[in-house]
Amino acid sequence: MTKLPRTVRLDRSDTLIYEPAAEPGEWAVPGGFEFWDETPAAMSGKRRQAFRGGFLGLSSFGWSTLVEVAEATPDQRAAALEALAAHIRARHGAPDEAAARAAAAEEIAFAESLCDHPPGTILALSRSEEGGEQRERFRTLHLRDTPHTRFDTLPVFGIAVVEGEEEVVETPDLTKLGARNGI
Repeated sequence: MTKLPRTVRLDRSDTLIYEPAAEPGEWAVPGGFEFWDETPAAMSGKRRQAFRGGFLGLSSFGWSTLVEVAEATPDQRAAALEALAAHIRARHGAPDEAAARAAAAEEIAFAESLCDHPPGTILALSRSEEGGEQRERFRTLHLRDTPHTRFDTLPVFGIAVVEGEEEVVETPDLTKLGARNGI
């Protein structure tokens, strides 16, 4: 058995912010390769949302904000790798099956490396462009053990802070955004 990310949908928000949204329960990879030939600053709308925080589901090739660590059988891993290789060949023009499989194997191995947590651990992704290169940051969300007595302090998950990482803060110019949208 190995562990791979599997898409999770806690509410319907993914269906509103991604086109397309992944279905719950799909095997997934980070999917940053989907944006290699695009300029993030030129992206907008749902495509930008997928760039900023989406995991790529390997059945629908839609996007999911969250994935969970799940155990996968060797057959499930092989099927995920084959689906991804076929996608890479069809959508990204891999020159042959061997090149597509090699790229898919690398992406699946990376996804496996993110799953060094107990099954059920939730993973979130933040993707940005820094210095002309893509940067991906991953966070783990764990169920809290502490009971709460007040509903206004009732988080379902606690966020683990990654030391040594500085969060990129975006400061949009609301005046320009309003002018562009005729406001």
